[in-house]
Amino acid sequence: MTVRRAAILTLGAAALAAAPPVALAATRAKTRTVSVNDNYYGPSKLIVHVGDTVRWRWSQDATDVHDVDLKSAPKGVRKFQPDPLAAGQTFSRRLTRPGTYRIICTFHESEMRMTITVKRRP
Repeated sequence: MTVRRAAILTLGAAALAAAPPVALAATRAKTRTVSVNDNYYGPSKLIVHVGDTVRWRWSQDATDVHDVDLKSAPKGVRKFQPDPLAAGQTFSRRLTRPGTYRIICTFHESEMRMTITVKRRP
């Protein structure tokens, strides 16, 4: 029984050693950073994958207060709008549903907009 267990453990360890790089590469979520500047998001269009996190980072040079208001999203996504933030602060959100997310700053709605497209992982 000891020899059999050792053989099973050895085969199992070999399988695990070979599998993680492939499995992790396919499911590794990323964090993408959006710069929040005076009256624009940079970039204003972003493509990410399901499970990725978007981090909005207020520029140190930003003198105005801004927010990140989710105006529309795929069905079932909870709306979000953090309190207004200023220079040096951040807000993050993990996006878990594929589709189009439309974001505005409620203080600068006509000029400060962005679109995030969330795609399924290949």
